[in-house]
Amino acid sequence: MASDPGAAFAKLAKEYSDLGPIVAKAKQVQKMRAEITHLGQLASDPDPDVRAMAGDELVELKRTLPDVERELSILMLPKDSADAGSAFLEVRAGTGGDEAALFAADLLDMYRRYAQLQGWKFEMLSESPSDLGGYKEVICSVNGNGVFAKLKYESGVHRVQRVPATEAQGRIHTSAATVAVMPEAEDVDIEINESDLRIDVYRASGAGGQHVNKTESAVRITHIPTGVVVAMQEEKSQHKNKAKAMKILKARIYDAERERKDKERAADRKEQVGSGDRSERIRTYNYPQGRCTDHRINLTLYELDQVMQGLSLGKIIDALINDDQAKRLATLDESK
Repeated sequence: MASDPGAAFAKLAKEYSDLGPIVAKAKQVQKMRAEITHLGQLASDPDPDVRAMAGDELVELKRTLPDVERELSILMLPKDSADAGSAFLEVRAGTGGDEAALFAADLLDMYRRYAQLQGWKFEMLSESPSDLGGYKEVICSVNGNGVFAKLKYESGVHRVQRVPATEAQGRIHTSAATVAVMPEAEDVDIEINESDLRIDVYRASGAGGQHVNKTESAVRITHIPTGVVVAMQEEKSQHKNKAKAMKILKARIYDAERERKDKERAADRKEQVGSGDRSERIRTYNYPQGRCTDHRINLTLYELDQVMQGLSLGKIIDALINDDQAKRLATLDESK
Protein backbone atom coordinates (compact mmCIF):
# COMPACT_ATOMS: atom_id res chain seq x y z
CA MET A 1 0.00 0.00 0.00
CA ALA A 2 1.43 3.39 -1.01
CA SER A 3 2.32 5.76 1.80
CA ASP A 4 0.16 8.84 2.32
CA PRO A 5 2.12 11.98 1.28
CA GLY A 6 0.00 14.11 3.61
CA ALA A 7 0.80 11.91 6.61
CA ALA A 8 4.51 11.89 5.69
CA PHE A 9 4.54 15.70 5.44
CA ALA A 10 2.72 16.02 8.78
CA LYS A 11 5.29 13.73 10.40
CA LEU A 12 8.21 15.74 9.00
CA ALA A 13 6.58 19.02 10.03
CA LYS A 14 6.19 17.72 13.58
CA GLU A 15 9.85 16.60 13.68
CA TYR A 16 10.92 20.04 12.44
CA SER A 17 8.76 21.71 15.07
CA ASP A 18 10.21 19.48 17.81
CA LEU A 19 13.77 20.40 16.79
CA GLY A 20 13.11 24.16 17.05
CA PRO A 21 13.40 24.47 20.87
CA ILE A 22 16.50 22.23 20.88
CA VAL A 23 18.28 24.34 18.26
CA ALA A 24 17.35 27.58 20.08
CA LYS A 25 18.63 26.25 23.42
CA ALA A 26 21.84 24.90 21.83
CA LYS A 27 22.51 28.34 20.30
CA GLN A 28 21.96 29.92 23.72
CA VAL A 29 24.51 27.57 25.31
CA GLN A 30 26.96 28.23 22.47
CA LYS A 31 26.57 32.01 22.88
CA MET A 32 27.04 31.84 26.67
CA ARG A 33 30.21 29.77 26.31
CA ALA A 34 31.60 32.25 23.76
CA GLU A 35 30.81 35.15 26.11
CA ILE A 36 32.57 33.36 28.99
CA THR A 37 35.69 32.98 26.82
CA HIS A 38 35.55 36.63 25.79
CA LEU A 39 35.00 37.86 29.37
CA GLY A 40 37.87 35.67 30.52
CA GLN A 41 40.12 37.57 28.16
CA LEU A 42 38.78 40.93 29.41
CA ALA A 43 39.57 39.89 32.97
CA SER A 44 43.22 40.68 32.25
CA ASP A 45 42.45 44.07 30.64
CA PRO A 46 44.67 46.92 31.92
CA ASP A 47 41.59 49.05 32.66
CA PRO A 48 40.35 48.20 36.20
CA ASP A 49 36.77 49.23 35.35
CA VAL A 50 36.70 46.80 32.41
CA ARG A 51 38.17 44.06 34.60
CA ALA A 52 35.54 44.66 37.29
CA MET A 53 32.66 44.66 34.80
CA ALA A 54 33.97 41.54 33.07
CA GLY A 55 34.43 39.81 36.40
CA ASP A 56 30.86 40.46 37.52
CA GLU A 57 29.39 39.26 34.21
CA LEU A 58 31.68 36.22 34.22
CA VAL A 59 30.50 35.16 37.68
CA GLU A 60 26.83 35.47 36.63
CA LEU A 61 27.32 33.55 33.37
CA LYS A 62 29.22 30.73 35.07
CA ARG A 63 26.44 30.54 37.64
CA THR A 64 23.62 30.25 35.10
CA LEU A 65 25.34 28.18 32.38
CA PRO A 66 24.91 24.78 34.15
CA ASP A 67 21.15 25.38 34.42
CA VAL A 68 20.87 26.21 30.71
CA GLU A 69 23.01 23.17 29.82
CA ARG A 70 20.70 20.98 31.90
CA GLU A 71 17.68 22.43 30.10
CA LEU A 72 19.35 21.48 26.81
CA SER A 73 20.05 17.96 28.07
CA ILE A 74 16.38 17.54 29.06
CA LEU A 75 15.25 18.75 25.62
CA MET A 76 17.56 16.19 24.02
CA LEU A 77 16.25 13.25 26.02
CA PRO A 78 14.45 10.66 23.85
CA LYS A 79 10.87 11.80 23.36
CA ASP A 80 7.76 9.72 23.82
CA SER A 81 5.96 10.28 20.53
CA ALA A 82 2.60 10.18 22.33
CA ASP A 83 3.45 12.93 24.85
CA ALA A 84 2.18 15.82 22.76
CA GLY A 85 -1.24 14.32 22.12
CA SER A 86 -4.55 13.63 23.80
CA ALA A 87 -5.45 10.65 25.97
CA PHE A 88 -8.19 8.36 27.18
CA LEU A 89 -8.71 8.13 30.94
CA GLU A 90 -10.28 5.05 32.51
CA VAL A 91 -11.15 4.91 36.21
CA ARG A 92 -12.41 1.67 37.76
CA ALA A 93 -13.53 0.91 41.29
CA GLY A 94 -11.30 -1.70 42.93
CA THR A 95 -11.49 -3.35 46.34
CA GLY A 96 -13.92 -1.71 48.74
CA GLY A 97 -17.39 -2.10 47.21
CA ASP A 98 -19.58 1.02 47.27
CA GLU A 99 -16.86 3.10 48.91
CA ALA A 100 -14.43 2.22 46.10
CA ALA A 101 -17.04 3.35 43.55
CA LEU A 102 -17.49 6.65 45.41
CA PHE A 103 -13.70 7.12 45.45
CA ALA A 104 -13.61 6.45 41.69
CA ALA A 105 -16.12 9.31 41.29
CA ASP A 106 -13.91 11.57 43.45
CA LEU A 107 -10.88 10.77 41.28
CA LEU A 108 -12.91 11.51 38.16
CA ASP A 109 -13.86 14.94 39.56
CA MET A 110 -10.21 15.59 40.44
CA TYR A 111 -9.10 14.89 36.87
CA ARG A 112 -11.96 16.90 35.39
CA ARG A 113 -10.99 19.96 37.46
CA TYR A 114 -7.30 19.52 36.67
CA ALA A 115 -8.14 19.31 32.95
CA GLN A 116 -10.16 22.53 33.18
CA LEU A 117 -7.21 24.30 34.81
CA GLN A 118 -4.99 23.11 31.94
CA GLY A 119 -7.46 24.32 29.33
CA TRP A 120 -8.14 20.78 28.09
CA LYS A 121 -11.46 19.42 26.84
CA PHE A 122 -12.85 16.70 29.12
CA GLU A 123 -15.60 14.43 27.77
CA MET A 124 -17.33 11.44 29.34
CA LEU A 125 -17.55 8.57 26.84
CA SER A 126 -18.89 5.67 28.87
CA GLU A 127 -20.02 5.19 32.45
CA SER A 128 -21.25 2.43 34.72
CA PRO A 129 -22.70 4.12 37.83
CA SER A 130 -23.03 2.49 41.23
CA ASP A 131 -26.15 2.57 43.41
CA LEU A 132 -24.80 5.27 45.75
CA GLY A 133 -23.70 7.77 43.12
CA GLY A 134 -20.20 6.49 42.44
CA TYR A 135 -18.79 4.73 39.39
CA LYS A 136 -17.95 1.08 38.86
CA GLU A 137 -16.20 2.17 35.68
CA VAL A 138 -15.94 5.35 33.64
CA ILE A 139 -14.10 6.15 30.40
CA CYS A 140 -13.30 9.72 29.34
CA SER A 141 -11.40 11.47 26.59
CA VAL A 142 -9.08 14.34 27.48
CA ASN A 143 -8.13 16.47 24.50
CA GLY A 144 -5.45 19.14 24.33
CA ASN A 145 -1.73 19.75 23.90
CA GLY A 146 0.56 17.64 26.06
CA VAL A 147 -2.24 15.73 27.80
CA PHE A 148 -0.54 12.33 27.79
CA ALA A 149 2.81 13.81 28.86
CA LYS A 150 1.25 14.78 32.19
CA LEU A 151 -1.54 12.29 32.79
CA LYS A 152 0.51 9.17 31.96
CA TYR A 153 1.96 9.26 35.47
CA GLU A 154 -1.53 8.64 36.89
CA SER A 155 -1.75 5.02 35.69
CA GLY A 156 -1.85 2.59 38.60
CA VAL A 157 -3.69 1.77 41.81
CA HIS A 158 -4.91 4.73 43.89
CA ARG A 159 -5.71 3.94 47.54
CA VAL A 160 -8.00 5.91 49.84
CA GLN A 161 -8.18 5.80 53.64
CA ARG A 162 -11.25 7.44 55.16
CA VAL A 163 -14.46 6.88 57.09
CA PRO A 164 -17.12 5.90 54.51
CA ALA A 165 -20.41 7.79 54.50
CA THR A 166 -22.08 4.38 54.87
CA GLU A 167 -20.08 3.47 58.00
CA ALA A 168 -22.09 4.04 61.19
CA GLN A 169 -19.24 3.09 63.55
CA GLY A 170 -16.86 5.75 62.21
CA ARG A 171 -14.10 3.27 61.37
CA ILE A 172 -11.47 4.13 58.78
CA HIS A 173 -11.68 1.91 55.70
CA THR A 174 -9.16 1.37 52.94
CA SER A 175 -10.47 1.18 49.39
CA ALA A 176 -8.89 1.42 45.97
CA ALA A 177 -9.52 2.45 42.39
CA THR A 178 -7.46 1.74 39.29
CA VAL A 179 -6.59 4.45 36.79
CA ALA A 180 -5.46 3.74 33.24
CA VAL A 181 -4.25 6.50 30.94
CA MET A 182 -3.78 5.61 27.28
CA PRO A 183 -2.56 7.84 24.44
CA GLU A 184 -5.07 8.49 21.70
CA ALA A 185 -3.86 6.47 18.74
CA GLU A 186 -3.57 8.22 15.39
CA ASP A 187 -3.97 6.30 12.15
CA VAL A 188 -0.21 6.55 11.62
CA ASP A 189 0.36 4.87 15.00
CA ILE A 190 -1.72 1.77 14.45
CA GLU A 191 -3.55 0.10 11.59
CA ILE A 192 -6.43 -2.29 12.22
CA ASN A 193 -7.79 -4.56 9.52
CA GLU A 194 -11.57 -4.72 9.25
CA SER A 195 -11.28 -8.50 8.83
CA ASP A 196 -9.83 -8.71 12.38
CA LEU A 197 -12.97 -7.16 13.91
CA ARG A 198 -16.21 -8.69 15.05
CA ILE A 199 -18.92 -6.05 15.45
CA ASP A 200 -22.11 -6.84 17.37
CA VAL A 201 -25.06 -4.47 17.69
CA TYR A 202 -27.76 -4.68 20.34
CA ARG A 203 -30.31 -2.59 22.18
CA ALA A 204 -28.90 -0.18 24.70
CA SER A 205 -30.24 -0.67 28.21
CA GLY A 206 -30.15 1.44 31.33
CA ALA A 207 -30.29 0.66 35.05
CA GLY A 208 -32.72 -2.13 35.83
CA GLY A 209 -32.61 -3.36 32.24
CA GLN A 210 -35.15 -0.97 30.76
CA HIS A 211 -34.48 -0.07 27.15
CA VAL A 212 -33.12 3.37 26.48
CA ASN A 213 -34.45 3.11 22.93
CA LYS A 214 -36.00 0.49 20.71
CA THR A 215 -33.29 0.43 18.05
CA GLU A 216 -30.09 -1.58 18.11
CA SER A 217 -27.83 1.41 18.71
CA ALA A 218 -25.34 -0.15 21.16
CA VAL A 219 -22.14 -1.52 19.65
CA ARG A 220 -19.63 -4.10 20.86
CA ILE A 221 -16.37 -4.42 18.91
CA THR A 222 -14.00 -7.35 19.42
CA HIS A 223 -10.47 -7.33 18.04
CA ILE A 224 -10.07 -11.03 17.35
CA PRO A 225 -6.20 -11.28 17.32
CA THR A 226 -5.82 -9.66 20.76
CA GLY A 227 -9.21 -10.37 22.34
CA VAL A 228 -9.66 -6.67 23.21
CA VAL A 229 -13.37 -5.83 23.57
CA VAL A 230 -14.99 -2.38 23.71
CA ALA A 231 -18.72 -1.79 24.16
CA MET A 232 -20.39 1.60 23.73
CA GLN A 233 -24.04 2.58 24.21
CA GLU A 234 -23.97 6.17 25.41
CA GLU A 235 -25.10 7.67 22.10
CA LYS A 236 -28.49 7.11 20.46
CA SER A 237 -26.75 6.71 17.10
CA GLN A 238 -25.17 3.36 16.26
CA HIS A 239 -22.71 5.19 13.99
CA LYS A 240 -21.53 7.47 16.83
CA ASN A 241 -21.22 4.54 19.26
CA LYS A 242 -19.15 2.61 16.71
CA ALA A 243 -16.86 5.60 16.10
CA LYS A 244 -16.24 6.09 19.84
CA ALA A 245 -15.71 2.36 20.41
CA MET A 246 -13.17 2.22 17.57
CA LYS A 247 -11.18 5.11 19.08
CA ILE A 248 -11.00 3.37 22.45
CA LEU A 249 -10.18 0.02 20.82
CA LYS A 250 -7.28 1.56 18.89
CA ALA A 251 -6.02 3.25 22.06
CA ARG A 252 -6.08 -0.02 24.05
CA ILE A 253 -4.28 -1.99 21.36
CA TYR A 254 -1.73 0.81 20.85
CA ASP A 255 -1.21 1.08 24.60
CA ALA A 256 -0.67 -2.68 24.97
CA GLU A 257 1.89 -2.62 22.17
CA ARG A 258 3.71 0.34 23.74
CA GLU A 259 3.78 -1.44 27.09
CA ARG A 260 5.21 -4.59 25.49
CA LYS A 261 7.97 -2.57 23.80
CA ASP A 262 8.70 -0.68 27.03
CA LYS A 263 9.27 -3.93 28.90
CA GLU A 264 11.60 -5.16 26.16
CA ARG A 265 13.49 -1.90 25.81
CA ALA A 266 15.23 -1.50 29.17
CA ALA A 267 15.85 -3.47 32.33
CA ASP A 268 15.70 -0.27 34.39
CA ARG A 269 12.22 0.64 33.12
CA LYS A 270 10.70 -0.39 36.47
CA GLU A 271 12.69 2.35 38.16
CA GLN A 272 11.07 5.02 36.04
CA VAL A 273 7.95 6.67 37.37
CA GLY A 274 6.31 6.69 33.95
CA SER A 275 6.29 2.91 33.58
CA GLY A 276 2.49 2.80 33.66
CA ASP A 277 2.31 -0.42 35.66
CA ARG A 278 -1.42 -0.71 36.36
CA SER A 279 -0.96 -3.19 39.23
CA GLU A 280 1.38 -0.88 41.15
CA ARG A 281 0.02 1.04 44.15
CA ILE A 282 1.15 4.52 43.31
CA ARG A 283 -0.65 6.90 45.67
CA THR A 284 -2.54 7.04 48.98
CA TYR A 285 -5.18 9.63 49.84
CA ASN A 286 -5.49 9.74 53.64
CA TYR A 287 -8.50 11.85 54.67
CA PRO A 288 -8.12 11.75 58.50
CA GLN A 289 -4.59 13.18 58.17
CA GLY A 290 -5.39 15.39 55.19
CA ARG A 291 -2.43 14.05 53.27
CA CYS A 292 -1.69 12.69 49.81
CA THR A 293 1.40 10.51 49.38
CA ASP A 294 2.91 9.40 46.08
CA HIS A 295 4.87 6.25 46.87
CA ARG A 296 7.05 6.29 43.75
CA ILE A 297 8.92 9.43 44.80
CA ASN A 298 8.07 9.48 48.53
CA LEU A 299 6.31 12.82 48.16
CA THR A 300 3.71 13.78 50.77
CA LEU A 301 1.51 16.86 50.57
CA TYR A 302 -0.65 17.87 53.53
CA GLU A 303 -3.14 19.58 51.26
CA LEU A 304 -5.48 16.77 50.30
CA ASP A 305 -8.45 19.09 49.68
CA GLN A 306 -6.47 21.07 47.11
CA VAL A 307 -5.27 17.87 45.44
CA MET A 308 -8.83 16.54 45.12
CA GLN A 309 -9.92 19.89 43.69
CA GLY A 310 -7.26 19.53 41.00
CA LEU A 311 -5.40 22.58 42.30
CA SER A 312 -2.39 20.77 43.82
CA LEU A 313 -2.40 17.72 41.56
CA GLY A 314 -0.03 19.63 39.30
CA LYS A 315 2.56 19.76 42.10
CA ILE A 316 2.62 15.95 42.23
CA ILE A 317 2.71 15.56 38.44
CA ASP A 318 5.53 18.13 38.09
CA ALA A 319 7.53 16.32 40.78
CA LEU A 320 7.05 13.01 38.95
CA ILE A 321 8.17 14.56 35.64
CA ASN A 322 11.26 16.07 37.29
CA ASP A 323 12.13 12.76 38.95
CA ASP A 324 11.75 10.90 35.66
CA GLN A 325 13.96 13.42 33.86
CA ALA A 326 16.62 13.26 36.59
CA LYS A 327 16.76 9.47 36.39
CA ARG A 328 17.04 9.49 32.62
CA LEU A 329 19.76 12.16 32.72
CA ALA A 330 21.66 10.08 35.30
CA THR A 331 21.36 7.04 33.03
CA LEU A 332 22.81 9.06 30.13
CA ASP A 333 25.70 10.31 32.30
CA GLU A 334 26.51 6.72 33.37
CA SER A 335 26.60 5.54 29.77
CA LYS A 336 29.10 8.25 28.71
